[in-house]
Amino acid sequence: MAQPVKITSKIKLRDFDPGYRAGLDKEKTREATTRLCIRIGELQQLLYANRNNSLILLFQGMDTSGKDGAGKRVLEFVTPAGVETANFKTPSAGELAHDFLWRIHKATPRYGNIGVFNRSHYEDVLVVRVLKLQPKEVWSARYGQINAFEKILADNRTILLKFFLHISKDEQAKRLQARLDDPAKNWKFEMSDLNMRAYWRDFEKAYEDAINCCSTTCAPWYIVPADHKWYRDYVVARIVVSALEDLKMKWPRPKIDLSKIKIK
Repeated sequence: MAQPVKITSKIKLRDFDPGYRAGLDKEKTREATTRLCIRIGELQQLLYANRNNSLILLFQGMDTSGKDGAGKRVLEFVTPAGVETANFKTPSAGELAHDFLWRIHKATPRYGNIGVFNRSHYEDVLVVRVLKLQPKEVWSARYGQINAFEKILADNRTILLKFFLHISKDEQAKRLQARLDDPAKNWKFEMSDLNMRAYWRDFEKAYEDAINCCSTTCAPWYIVPADHKWYRDYVVARIVVSALEDLKMKWPRPKIDLSKIKIK
C-alpha cells in the first residue's frame, strides 16, 4: 500500500514493489475506485462552495508512470471549473529569468479549487541534477527552499499531496512499446523517453534523495505502486478522499435569510 514516508526514516526505492497490488481483485477494485471518484466529486463541490482551502495533487514519476492518467481518473466526476492544471516541462526564457519556484507558486490553485501538477518544482532536484544542468551546490540547496515553500502553502490552507508513481523499468518498456505499436498512441512517443532510460539508476537515486529530504509533516510524499494502473488509481483516490474528508466541510450558511425571498 502507498504510505507517507515518515520524516524520521530514510527509504530506498528498491524496498517498494512497483507491482504491489495488496492481493486485490482488479474488477472489484475498479468499482471501488469509481465510488471513491464519485465521492471526490461531491467533496470538490464542498471545497468550491466554502473556498477556505485549496488542494494540489502533485504527480512525479518516470516517463509512462501515469501522471496524466492518474489525475484524469481520480477527477473523473469533478466539475472542470474547479480544477486548475499545470504541466511543468522545460522552463521558458521568461521562467528562467526568475527563481525556480516562481513558475510553481504562480500556478497554485485559488481557494476552493483543486490543482493538478504534472511534474513540479521537484524537476529542479531531479532532471536538473541528473543531467547536470546546475552544479551540486545549486540544486542541493533547493531541498531546504522546497521545504520552506511547501510550509508556506500549508500555513496558508493549501493541502499538498505529493505522489511518486513508482513504475518498474520492465513495465515502462512495455508501455513505450505500446506507444510504438498503437497508431492512436504514436503521438505520445518521444526519443527523449528512450534517452532518459539510460539514466534510470541516476533518477532513482535523485528521487530517493528528494523523498528523504522533502517528506515533511505538512507535505509528506506518497510512494504509489504504478505497474498496475487500476491499483495506482485506487491508491491515489483513497488518499484524496481522506485528505478532503479531514477538512470536515459543511455547506456554508447563506448570507441572507432565504425564507423571506419570494420568486415571482
